[in-house]
Amino acid sequence: MFEEVFPLSAEFPIVAITGASDHSSTSITQALQRIFYRERIKAVYIPGSGFHRFERAAMREAVKAAHAEGRSLSHFGPEGNHLDKLESMFFEYAATGGGKFRYYLHSEEVARRFGQTAGTFTPWEDLDLDSDLLLYRGLNGAMIDGDIDLSQYPDLLVGAAPSVNLEWMRRRERDLRRGYSEAEIKEMTLERMADYAKHMTPQFTRTHINFQLIPAVDTSNPFDFDSLPTEDECMLVIHFQKVIDQMNIVDLLHRIPGAVMSRRDTMVIPGSQMLSAVEMILMPLIENLIRRSREIRGITEVAEDRGAGILGMLGQLK
Repeated sequence: MFEEVFPLSAEFPIVAITGASDHSSTSITQALQRIFYRERIKAVYIPGSGFHRFERAAMREAVKAAHAEGRSLSHFGPEGNHLDKLESMFFEYAATGGGKFRYYLHSEEVARRFGQTAGTFTPWEDLDLDSDLLLYRGLNGAMIDGDIDLSQYPDLLVGAAPSVNLEWMRRRERDLRRGYSEAEIKEMTLERMADYAKHMTPQFTRTHINFQLIPAVDTSNPFDFDSLPTEDECMLVIHFQKVIDQMNIVDLLHRIPGAVMSRRDTMVIPGSQMLSAVEMILMPLIENLIRRSREIRGITEVAEDRGAGILGMLGQLK
């Protein structure tokens, strides 16, 4: 059964979190970090932003040019990304455990560590060849565009699917910190909506499991609000799309406070239980991937000083 669900890269497994870079994807990544430490798994991290096509200043100009031509351009769509390079990296890692990546430096704090400015790319570099697993987090982990099908490579595809208005609220907060004006943010939001519907939402039908944070407070105007909803003000909807047969649902209902099943393959839990619940759910899936990988590679023991956890996060889990 497990081989039918995760057919690729048995030797060098790939886990991809696809969706918005919001609180949900951060919590999912934090849960994976706990699992990796506990199981002594060394994961190399690939940020999807490193495969964007333009640096920040060039992206602003490209968006203006596209708008003048009646086109939309955003990081949600293929025109804003090097999907071919991302596919090559997935293919190479699945085959050899190697590949090339780079960082997009979102903040001045991180950029200073590289001697660069925010909104620029670092040079391409090689992945650490001594790893157990590749972890991708970005907007395009399950994208299909023409002959490019990124969804075929990850052995575990996790969707971080936010409520749309909550998505815009978080992006407004983030873009304000990056120096955009309120008017620019509203304009970008309108331009992104078409690409979000066209390129992002179909990805969530290709994932193995989706985690969707739903606010229980008023988010009807994402451009006028006092504060972002906290975890305690949200519910987490968990859709076991392709892994329902691998889940011990009765056990999870007993172990997660407040958990209920809204459908045969859908669980709803209080937002405050998100981190621990995600860890419980993903743990057996990761264990199976790593057990099979280590069996193929003939690994029976892991050196104490080898290292574990997610390498290369650049402080993004703070």
